Amino acid sequence: MVNLASRASIPASSQTAVLRRLLSYAQNAYLWMGLSAGLGIAAGLLAVAQAALLARIFREVAAAKASVGSLAPLFFIALAVVGLRGAAGWGREEAGFAAGVRVRELLRTSLLERLYALGPAYRSSRKSAELSTAVFDRVEALHGFYARYLPQLIVAAAVPLAIFLFVFPISWAAGGLLLLTAPAIPLFMVLVGMGTEAVSQKHFEALGRLGARFLDVLQGLETLKRFGRSRGRAADLAESAEQYRRRTMSVLRIAFLSSAVLEFFASIAIALVAVYLGLSYLGYLNFGLYGRGLSLENGLFILLLAPEFYAPLRDLGTHYHARAEAVGAAVEIERILKRQTAKPGRGRVPEPFSGRIRFEGVSFSYPGQANPVLEGVDLELDRGRRTFLIGGSGEGKTTLLHLLLGFLLPTDGRILADGRPLWNISSDRWRKAVSWIGQEPRLFSGTHAENIRLGAPDASAAEVSAAARQAGIFEFVERLPAGFETAVGEGGRLLSRGQAQRVALARSILADAPVLLLDEPYAGLDAETEKTVDAALDRFCRGKTVLWATHRLSTIRPEDRVLVLEAGKVREADPKELKKMNIEH
Repeated sequence: MVNLASRASIPASSQTAVLRRLLSYAQNAYLWMGLSAGLGIAAGLLAVAQAALLARIFREVAAAKASVGSLAPLFFIALAVVGLRGAAGWGREEAGFAAGVRVRELLRTSLLERLYALGPAYRSSRKSAELSTAVFDRVEALHGFYARYLPQLIVAAAVPLAIFLFVFPISWAAGGLLLLTAPAIPLFMVLVGMGTEAVSQKHFEALGRLGARFLDVLQGLETLKRFGRSRGRAADLAESAEQYRRRTMSVLRIAFLSSAVLEFFASIAIALVAVYLGLSYLGYLNFGLYGRGLSLENGLFILLLAPEFYAPLRDLGTHYHARAEAVGAAVEIERILKRQTAKPGRGRVPEPFSGRIRFEGVSFSYPGQANPVLEGVDLELDRGRRTFLIGGSGEGKTTLLHLLLGFLLPTDGRILADGRPLWNISSDRWRKAVSWIGQEPRLFSGTHAENIRLGAPDASAAEVSAAARQAGIFEFVERLPAGFETAVGEGGRLLSRGQAQRVALARSILADAPVLLLDEPYAGLDAETEKTVDAALDRFCRGKTVLWATHRLSTIRPEDRVLVLEAGKVREADPKELKKMNIEH
């Protein structure tokens, strides 16, 4: 038995808010859910017709001694009703599945769009496996809520009421029994299901932890083997898997428990109706029939309808765990969707764009941190000159670059591009005007040409080759078995760090954006590779607005502009005086 009292359930107010949001997601699936519910009601009404036909046939055979030939029309009608009922059930499942698919497609699209809008700054604060679980497993867990639970709510309200209206004119006592016992099933459904949302939420959290640990082990397997720590990590992974197994079994125990309880009470209620009918036939009871006797046909009709009366309520109880699972899964989905992003701008990048960018009183603080990372930053970037941003680790250099890319929103102040506020420019259009080369180049599983062509999807093979030549990687790629069509491997694992950095540089060269942002592009490169990349960057930076975050003072030349970032403030420094500065490397 699951100790539900020990579970910390989701507060009722939060559940209501989550359910309201779940209903709002279904706007594009109302038609399919309505069709599913309508077919369910139709199947219920066909069950009434089926019971009436069977009761009539039984009466004709048992009482009137009718021949089989005379009953042939009734048999054919009954078979037709059974066939229609089966078709209605099939159509209901198809319509419900279509509703679930539409909602899942909408939610996955919304989540991916929100993650795209939040940018890498948000993604780096979350584990990849947790985000993957939210986009795939949590969204998948919502299917039953839309495909079965919501349509079943309507069916569970309509079909028992319809059956009651057929039974009550025959016997108010039988109808009263149905009416009085009906609330017991939803009541115990809710009681057994209390706390299931919290159990489901913990189940998904355990899945996220398991995925995160497995991904960490998989990515760091080489390091673990070298230091002889793979067995220890395997034990940690086994513990996470065991936690996930226990959470899964908790959810299954509640599901099986709820089904058993609902079946028990439904059986008791049907038995009460059967006992009443039996005692009426035996003459021990003579009430509830409006002064008439209970005929064989009417009694059998009521008895056949009793299971059909409780069936929609039992099905609702069976699908109640889908509601609980959906509430538990929706908590993290809602947390991502409610994460604040910049209001999408609609403006264009100024044309012609001079490349002049200005920060006016820009401040930024990360949530939960008392001290701001940047405070009242004023600076101006001009085209045709390299501007270096130096400072110790953690001073906010990368944060400033993310602000300029639009991945973060200033807490205060504004950023202007040729006098136009950055928030007023479409993020997609702005990012096409900006090239970015970071510390760790991100290459995707595919060919060299495909990775370079990310900078300009419509670029020709000649343009790709020219960009590779400028980046100093053309000769290396040409010597490969398939040239530019050779795969780079997942994450560029078939390339060295320097080769991957030059592929990323070729990608930026192909984009040829007027603004270039660099964040420690020489990190992890050997001296010879650094010279090759430096020569390529020197050519590429000419005529562009360049902001270069670095620790390496040797990269800076006397003609470059230098900005020092300390304690959230930016001040200008003379390149000739850099050797006297105490900059933490």
